[in-house]
Amino acid sequence: MKTRSGTRRWTPLAALVLTGAMALPAWAGPTTSPPVEPGNLRVMTRNVYLGASLTPALAAQDTPALLAAVTTIYSRVRATDFTIRAEGLADEIKRESPDLIGLQEVTTWTTSGPGTGPSQDFLAILQQALTRRGLHYAVASTSPGSDVGPIPLAAPCASATIGACTLRLQDSEALLVNERTPGLHWSNPRHGVYQARQSVPLPGVPPIQLVHGWASVEARHHGVAFRFVTTHLETQQAPSVQHAQAAEFLAGPAAGPGTVIAVGDFNSAADGSTTDTYRLLTGRFRDAWTEASPGGPGNTCCQSAELNNPDPQLTSRIDLVLLAGAASAKSARVVGADPFRAAVPRYTSDHAGVTVTVDWRRPAGR
Repeated sequence: MKTRSGTRRWTPLAALVLTGAMALPAWAGPTTSPPVEPGNLRVMTRNVYLGASLTPALAAQDTPALLAAVTTIYSRVRATDFTIRAEGLADEIKRESPDLIGLQEVTTWTTSGPGTGPSQDFLAILQQALTRRGLHYAVASTSPGSDVGPIPLAAPCASATIGACTLRLQDSEALLVNERTPGLHWSNPRHGVYQARQSVPLPGVPPIQLVHGWASVEARHHGVAFRFVTTHLETQQAPSVQHAQAAEFLAGPAAGPGTVIAVGDFNSAADGSTTDTYRLLTGRFRDAWTEASPGGPGNTCCQSAELNNPDPQLTSRIDLVLLAGAASAKSARVVGADPFRAAVPRYTSDHAGVTVTVDWRRPAGR
């Protein structure tokens, strides 16, 4: 979960997007991706971004500061409007045509009280955008994460009474399966949360727990059995928590014989510059980006919290596709690194995503 900050005013563009009255331009990036050959599988990992940094609230020292921080955070969520970003994300998914998608920071912002405006369910909004493009992705598994609130929201609120309006944040991971992929079948959806977690004290309210988890399915593609898992680990600001979560991941959903494809925001730089979690993970898995050798650094993090930087500013590779067993990375590419529109929000997320085409030839020497 992000701990950065930014600001921007709310605009009414969401209604135009939902009614189709405004066409969002293909601002940058290829219009098509290389086709998936018969027998290959394409997977994607995508942190969709909760829409704002939580730093103002986590740093609040007293109740007035906390109330001001909540107002600031929600104004930024509205400025980075997910109803707009979902259109760009759906275009990315249409271009890439992944068979399986792991999503992180799939957020629900729930408001109550007079004048607060509508709540936002990111998963429902994204599904609507996919459906408008004729795409058919089933939500195969979800995992609940952090659940913060309800907490008083001072603005927007049509009442001066503190507590008349509230805001609640619910974070989750989600796993989507393309229902139109020939030869792909899935079953046994599972999910879980990590016992290791960061606890943050807040003034005037109980401490909040920053909860992360995982979601998985058992799948078969043209007769090849494998497990597909998506996860999100704690940030580098809490390295011991992140490392403990990675150990739980390896001992839990990633454990056992057979082929596993794990995707997610692991929050550990692949070059070892932040935490040693990447090294721990690659003791069990192969890194698909390294195996496919596509060239370039493959950086995926991070754009500005306000999604307003003119040019991409990705400096680390923390969004990974990891392989164990018979899955072999045939190709890999970063998606969503460039602006998708001229106005703010300029980017679909503060992260770029990664797509990997997998074939089922066991790598030499494995």
